[in-house]
Amino acid sequence: MIVDLSGKVAIVTGAGQGIGEGIARLFAKSGAKVVLATRSSANGQAVADSIVKSGGAAWLNQTDVGQHEQVKRVVAQSVDRFGRLDIVVHNAGIYPIASIERLSDAELDQTLSVNLKAGFWFIQAALPHLRKQGGGRFLFTSSVTGPNVAMPETAHYAASKNGINGLIRTAALEYARENITVNGVEPGYILTPAMDALGGPEVLAEMAKQIPIGKLGLPVDVANAMLFLASDAAAYITGQTIVVDGGSTLPESPVVLDSFYKAQ
Repeated sequence: MIVDLSGKVAIVTGAGQGIGEGIARLFAKSGAKVVLATRSSANGQAVADSIVKSGGAAWLNQTDVGQHEQVKRVVAQSVDRFGRLDIVVHNAGIYPIASIERLSDAELDQTLSVNLKAGFWFIQAALPHLRKQGGGRFLFTSSVTGPNVAMPETAHYAASKNGINGLIRTAALEYARENITVNGVEPGYILTPAMDALGGPEVLAEMAKQIPIGKLGLPVDVANAMLFLASDAAAYITGQTIVVDGGSTLPESPVVLDSFYKAQ
């Protein structure tokens, strides 16, 4: 898919690694000036330097999106630096593994702030600038966990992603007449550093067996969907999410699926 984002400015949160890095690299390759809003200055600077070395435009802005004032700051500073803002991709997310009964208030508050509340804050801060440009894109990394499936010890994460989907739909209605679209991507199992929390290589290999396509996804798989939603080709799409999971949410039972493939 050839997408030209030349002249566009995009903020990508959580861009220091994983899915966010994949989105930032692909957007920059497509011509956008990309602001890497991430907590890790070391990772973020390495990604920014790599993008610039490859001929793209990228700028690190060390940001904790779980802090309202820092969200407002990164938006303001991005506009000050590049003169405009067209696309906001809120991708940053956390999920401390904990059962509901063991989940602390601090863990719950941080998860909801980073994963969900930051989405509201970015819309509030960026709206005046997108309106000035006559439109724009709000994009969110949701998840299949919450909207489609459940996993033990991730209720807080699932709740935040259900909340993001509700935000996507409602914001889409509120800003549709202003040429501002709001969409998201629901990734399944994507091979990122965050997957280490679920287990080692053996666990990941077993998980891959339960995916119809037969492998874990890569950050670029999510980035490609985000790039489409950021493009002019998606101008008539709003309030929607695209599931990128290799078909993992399709089987009624992984046991039946395994038996079917073995019989082929």
